[in-house]
Amino acid sequence: MIDTQIQDLIAGEQQRQRDGLELIPSENYVSRDVLNALGSVLTNKYSEGYPGRRYYGGQEFTDQIEQLAIDRAKLLFGADHANVQSHSGAPANEAVYSAWLEPGDTVLAMDLSHGGHLTHGAAVTRSAQLYNFVRYKMKDIETGEIDYDELRTLALEHKPKIILAGFSAYPRELDYERFAAIGNEVGALLMADMAHIAGLIAGGVAKNPLDYGFHVITTTTHKTLRGPRGGTILSRGVVGNPLKAPEKTLANIPTLIDRAVFPGMQGGPHMHVIAAKAVAFEEALRPEFKEYAAQIVKNATALAAAMQEKGFHLITGGTSNHLILADVYRSFGINGKEVEIALDKIGLTLNANSTPDDLLPRFTPSGIRLGTPAITTRGLREEHMPLIADWMKRAVDVRTDETALSRLREEVKLFVQEFPLPSDQ
Repeated sequence: MIDTQIQDLIAGEQQRQRDGLELIPSENYVSRDVLNALGSVLTNKYSEGYPGRRYYGGQEFTDQIEQLAIDRAKLLFGADHANVQSHSGAPANEAVYSAWLEPGDTVLAMDLSHGGHLTHGAAVTRSAQLYNFVRYKMKDIETGEIDYDELRTLALEHKPKIILAGFSAYPRELDYERFAAIGNEVGALLMADMAHIAGLIAGGVAKNPLDYGFHVITTTTHKTLRGPRGGTILSRGVVGNPLKAPEKTLANIPTLIDRAVFPGMQGGPHMHVIAAKAVAFEEALRPEFKEYAAQIVKNATALAAAMQEKGFHLITGGTSNHLILADVYRSFGINGKEVEIALDKIGLTLNANSTPDDLLPRFTPSGIRLGTPAITTRGLREEHMPLIADWMKRAVDVRTDETALSRLREEVKLFVQEFPLPSDQ
């Protein structure tokens, strides 16, 4: 029997994706090969443990699949070890904290309102209840420069066990060399959360923190990497037996992380997702992925410039990566949620987002966050970005006029027919 209710809802979501443009910077469209792996019989198999060290029989093929994912991830990012079992980015961050910290230890991370992620110390998270998070900020929100002098002062004062470089809403590149110098000075583990820019790193258009002495990188496998929704942890160090507890040293980080993921935090890995990760890693190793990553940045730069011409005030004055953060309250006197709703009605999807030290409430913040990974996957290029910026501004101007919004939606639907989803090709 076919579950027609679910089937119809999936079909509806597919059509929604076809008819609009996805501008949320943490979303993307995967290939048909990734979708096929996700929908495979691997979902039937329990594989607790690691390749060669499982707690169940029947692992002839799952061991090979996971090892392929590990080997491809290591090659892609130049890591000594990769744990591909994390269910998502947040559990990956939690696993690193668990591997290295004791309750009450200090983590120095980016302030959430200045671009940091929920798992970088938000009070509502489990990690914030266990560990002490101290936050650094931008020195100048007009340029995006991090206050590295303040960061060093905080590190010397608080002696963090982890210094975390990474973000969820920061449009510039971090100075990993300065992070490393500060971290080495205070003896901290250097951790980078590259969930947003993993694809840019893999494509060679963003710096790789591992090249600057970082010990650990966490990432999601979707976003710019264009794989399934999941997490991966990459590290430097000696790979040991995850069934044996090692001494807590930097050299043993890979084994400490493996043990923190399983059995520390998760049970059986999702083998269908791991297979899809392996497919995505192989796709990212192809030469054409470098072209894709470069085009993401070109598109983001062009879209940022076009938005500025339409009167959008951009945090940090633009972008150096895939992501744009605009202060619409400063630009037009309205909150980000109003803009999100208006653009959703015309088929442009983005999200309301807080701006640095935002005075508006969290659910109706001053800003919007958008990016170019998904529209680049569909084939849009620099010459299309002024049209998107124009639609955005027109939707803001007519946000209370449903008839005008409907006309704009028809314009968007007509335009996107030229750019099919990867799954439709």
